[in-house]
Amino acid sequence: MSNIRTYIEDYLKNEGYKLQQFSEMADINVGTLSAIIKGTRLMSMNQLDQITSAMGLEQGYFYEMYGVECFIESVPHWRRLEPFLYRCAELGKLDIIQKVITHVTDDQSYIDELFDVAESLYNKSMNESALILYECVADSEKYQHSERLALCQYRIFLLHKTMSKFDNLNAAVKFEPYIDKLNEEVQLDAIKDLANVYMTIDLWDKVDAWARELERRTEFQLEMQSRRRKNKRRLTAYPLFTYAAYANLLISSVYGTRKEYDKAINYLQKYMKIIEIENPTEEDQNIIDLFKKWGEGINMYSE
Repeated sequence: MSNIRTYIEDYLKNEGYKLQQFSEMADINVGTLSAIIKGTRLMSMNQLDQITSAMGLEQGYFYEMYGVECFIESVPHWRRLEPFLYRCAELGKLDIIQKVITHVTDDQSYIDELFDVAESLYNKSMNESALILYECVADSEKYQHSERLALCQYRIFLLHKTMSKFDNLNAAVKFEPYIDKLNEEVQLDAIKDLANVYMTIDLWDKVDAWARELERRTEFQLEMQSRRRKNKRRLTAYPLFTYAAYANLLISSVYGTRKEYDKAINYLQKYMKIIEIENPTEEDQNIIDLFKKWGEGINMYSE
């Protein structure tokens, strides 16, 4: 059965290269290269890429083979697996990630690290690769009430949103039970995103219910904020007043769809008061300007 080592040996033979020549081409120590070909030393991702380039092949040419040799047929080692996942993500080798991760998650010891890589990929907008990892971690999570599982489900919900009303409804319904298991600050973003999805599919009763829940939980967080130390790291995507204002904007939108315009105006006016902040930061001011723009809808209701 062919493996990467036999490919290298055949290449050297067919091209007539001595080991020393090829080691210089690949910029790998000749002793190290010899050990790799003999099978007494595993090659790193960097060495694999250097060898691939020296052979004139496209990057990632050997990744499927490398995944099988290093992580399926052999006991996986995180020091090799982590860079492998990142490189596969960079090159869009999603099928290879899926194949390797499905095997690796049989070992619960890698779940923490895989979650961290998923978060890193998510933050780098490598969404398709991140989704594979989140789904595998979620499927492998032993503790069904864990915050990590809830966060995986939140990310899966965000990444599964599409232009399809059916898909969005399905994603929202699956995610709802996990909201309470998230960190209390992160819950605000999750509820905001959930309400937005229900708004896109015109489920206004759901929008109303979650908007009021968002308002309630934001009030609690604002009260807690006054008791926290000033330098505590913020976990929400936006300043807390944003969520209070947005909850009222959503409720106003609900009343607008019901043609209850007096109530719609009341809630718009309420959120306009919320954004009256003394000495706003630059971030605060950008958000305030955005809400003021949305607030122009008052004129629509009052005409």
